[in-house]
Amino acid sequence: MNWAASQLVPSDAPRILIILHQENSIPGRVGWMLKQRGFKLDIRRPRFGDSLPQTMDGHAGAVVFGGPMSANDKEAYIKREIDWISVPLRDDKPFLGICLGGQMLAKQLGGHVTSRVDDHVEIGYYPIEATNAGQSLLDWPSKVYQWHREGFSLPKGAELLATGASFANQAMRYGNNAYGIQFHPEVTMHMMHRWTVKASERLKLPGARSKRDHFQGRYIYDPAVEVWLDAFLDLWVGYGNDYLTHDSQVSQIAK
Repeated sequence: MNWAASQLVPSDAPRILIILHQENSIPGRVGWMLKQRGFKLDIRRPRFGDSLPQTMDGHAGAVVFGGPMSANDKEAYIKREIDWISVPLRDDKPFLGICLGGQMLAKQLGGHVTSRVDDHVEIGYYPIEATNAGQSLLDWPSKVYQWHREGFSLPKGAELLATGASFANQAMRYGNNAYGIQFHPEVTMHMMHRWTVKASERLKLPGARSKRDHFQGRYIYDPAVEVWLDAFLDLWVGYGNDYLTHDSQVSQIAK
């Protein structure tokens, strides 16, 4: 399905809850791939007063995206979001945490979020390696786009899917439906331009890649990341039409 077709999502399509952390943040490639699959995006920004649902009855899944803040910050909305993640876990609905969102998932599950003792960061493209568990699920890209100075520990009961040299825990799964990833498959070229300009001071941090390396790396590594994301979303949430068909079948059986 092309991008134009992905805009024609029916008003009664199943919804994916999208949680963003800045006024101008967008869900990027994850958002338009979900639209391509027939889902409607329910975008909320709790930091700016948006509420979060008490159940997942009205949503097919939820994605918590990243941001420049820390999962360890004391602001009330950070704690509220971390606490809220118990809702999709309780309701056994697909949950995806990206970067900050993955760190919030780790904290909800009793893990920790910390920086490296040498203050090195991952900003740019860095290699990852799938574990045996990860390889059994998907083919993984060799390098992924990162933008973080903290990482998450692996909580009790979580399964490590991918690892890295600087930050060991790059992707995890908890139960059948909850995933946390440290990298950013959602980033578009436009987003990369914006991040490297508006947060250019972070490119000077120890371990960060130069701006030129960000864009050279995208041409080399992003095609594999896009293929991975497409396969991952198939695994994670499937297609909106399939979801509606499944609900319809359950409804018919109930009758």
